[in-house]
Order: sequence, then structure tokens, then C-alpha cells
Amino acid sequence: MQTFDLGKEGLRALNSSLHALKGQTNMTAWEVINPKGAHAIAAGVDAPVEITVRGSTGYYCAGMNKQATIRIKGSAGPGVAENMMSGTVIIDGNASQYAGATGRGGLLVIKGNASSRCGVSMKGIDIVVHGSIGHMSAFMAQSGNLVVLGDAGDALGDSLYEARLFVRGSVKSLGADCIEKEMRPEHLALLADLLKRGEADGKAKPEEFKRYGSARKLYNFNIDNASSY
Repeated sequence: MQTFDLGKEGLRALNSSLHALKGQTNMTAWEVINPKGAHAIAAGVDAPVEITVRGSTGYYCAGMNKQATIRIKGSAGPGVAENMMSGTVIIDGNASQYAGATGRGGLLVIKGNASSRCGVSMKGIDIVVHGSIGHMSAFMAQSGNLVVLGDAGDALGDSLYEARLFVRGSVKSLGADCIEKEMRPEHLALLADLLKRGEADGKAKPEEFKRYGSARKLYNFNIDNASSY
């Protein structure tokens, strides 16, 4: 394992070392100590490596992640896993605003709560939140899945497109064009897989969730052409 002391060696040196790992590498396990809330830790990683950050982070940790598995042993500041493309980001604590924003792929797991705008404008990412989420989450969400074991705040799914939202607890209010939808067998199967991959399969059952999605009244959309959007 490569151990990197952020307090001594600095953020620029860490990210430069991680960016140099492009593609395949035998330096597959990294440990970052003394993060002390620094911003942009492990942003832009594009390699099949495992990175453990031992402490809480500031803005945009794991942003634009590709391939890597990044686990934060603490809480994360705003924009964690922003524009994530692939791989996995796991936060053992809470996440601040707009976690997973504009994410295009991969899996984001938040073991605690997420603040406002979780999954805003998500474009294919899967997000599993063990706790609750704040207001305006999944605003303008285009595709992907948001799973919430706790409650959701005001205006859930406001102006969303074709993302699927699964909430186990209460929803304070639904945003414009967001409605509750039928939970069909294919959704139960999808949710079971997401709970397992999100390390939450022992905490909840798919049958305990409600599904929310777009009423499709705010934009011109033809389901037959979904693959073209």
C-alpha cells in the first residue's frame, strides 16, 4: 500500500501521483492520511486503484472519478463525486451539498445523510444514501438511480427527466412534474441489486420503498426515442 501524508507532502503532489497512474498499474492500493478537510482530494483519478482517505474532506473530493474505488473514512464537503464517470465512491459519514452532481456513471454510496441537491442533474450515476437527503435533490435529474433509505426534503425530483428515485421514508414534498409511480417487478430487482452494491442490503428490503419519476409534462419526450436523448 502507498501511504501518502497530505499534511506533509501536499495536495498537488498527491493528485499528480494519482494522475500519473493512467490505465493499468501495480500500485493499486493507496492510503491518504491527514486530509484535514482539504479540497479536491483524489479528483480526476483514471485508474483501477483503491484509495482510502482517513478523515473528512473538503470540496469536490473524488470529482470526475473514473475506474477508482475511493472510500472516505469521514464526511465529505460539497460536490463529492461531482461529474463522476465510473468506479465507486463510498463515504462512511455524511455528505454536504450537491453530492454526485452531474454524475454520468459509477456508484456513490453515502453511509450517513446527504444535504441539499443530492444528485442534481445526475446523468447516469447510481447513488445510495443510507440516511436522509435534503431539499431539491435530483433536481433536473436526467438518468440513473437515487436510492434513499431515510427521508427526502422539499421539492424532490423537481423538473426531472428519466432518472428513477426510490425513497423508503417520507417525502416532504415533490417538485414540479415529479410523481409517485408503480413499483413493478423489474424495479424491485433493480433496487435489490443497488442495495447490495450500496452495502445496504441488510438494512432495508426493496418492498419497503416507493418509486418516483417524471410525469413527462414539462418537456417534449417520446419513450420510443429514449436511447437518442
